[in-house]
Amino acid sequence: MILITGASGQLASLVAQRTKEAGLPVETASRSRVADRVMDFDHTETLDFSGISTLFLLSAGYAEDDIVIRRHGAVLTEARRQGVTYVVYTSLSAASDHLGFALAHRWTERALIESGLGWTILRNGLYAELIGTLAAPRQGRITVPFGTAAISAVARADLADAAFEVLQNPKAHAGLTYELSGVTPFSVPHLAQRLAVAYEPTSLAAERERLSTVPLLPFQAPMLLSISSAAMAGFLKSDVSDLLKLVPQPRDALTVAYDTAQVANG
Repeated sequence: MILITGASGQLASLVAQRTKEAGLPVETASRSRVADRVMDFDHTETLDFSGISTLFLLSAGYAEDDIVIRRHGAVLTEARRQGVTYVVYTSLSAASDHLGFALAHRWTERALIESGLGWTILRNGLYAELIGTLAAPRQGRITVPFGTAAISAVARADLADAAFEVLQNPKAHAGLTYELSGVTPFSVPHLAQRLAVAYEPTSLAAERERLSTVPLLPFQAPMLLSISSAAMAGFLKSDVSDLLKLVPQPRDALTVAYDTAQVANG
């Protein structure tokens, strides 16, 4: 039996849909009662892995690093104790090491490798949908300070396809780490051109000020700013990707970002 965590999220929902359609034995877990198993990573007593052989662990990254590390550590400990034999973990691409939320991913990778469990690590690139949302025009202009360098973003659906490919036969991917950055990089100036709007990036200070007016949790603004600063410095482009090994015909990331920006712009 496969268990997919984070089932209320968009990526996990897509993975669950693909596995169910393929007839694989799968259940979902989430804090939401829409899942097959209600689990809260902050409460160890809710971590029920009975009957589960393969765990698809979607990062619980919506928190400060120490909380994420504690959650993932608890999950790995309980999974092994309760008889799980294999974990597929959604991590973050190597090109994203400069981002403010990379540390907990790298800690979890190390903990998983040292856990004694079988494992595959999927190092996902930034979602093209995320770039499209963050760079959506405001008053006819894109002002987010993303610089001019290319970004190796990837469609969320492609990452779901890659995960499904691994879940069909996890042992065939044992001990492998897949770099899943996008294979069609694009820049925000390219996106602005596609949207037929001006790209007039502000400074990081101005973006920090703007984010201070948005209802965010305390850790979110620094995370978002780290995406901007890494993009400006050209660190979000990857020259290495294993995406084609798992998804032979990936979607065009610029088109996905464009569609998302259009929706976000109303």
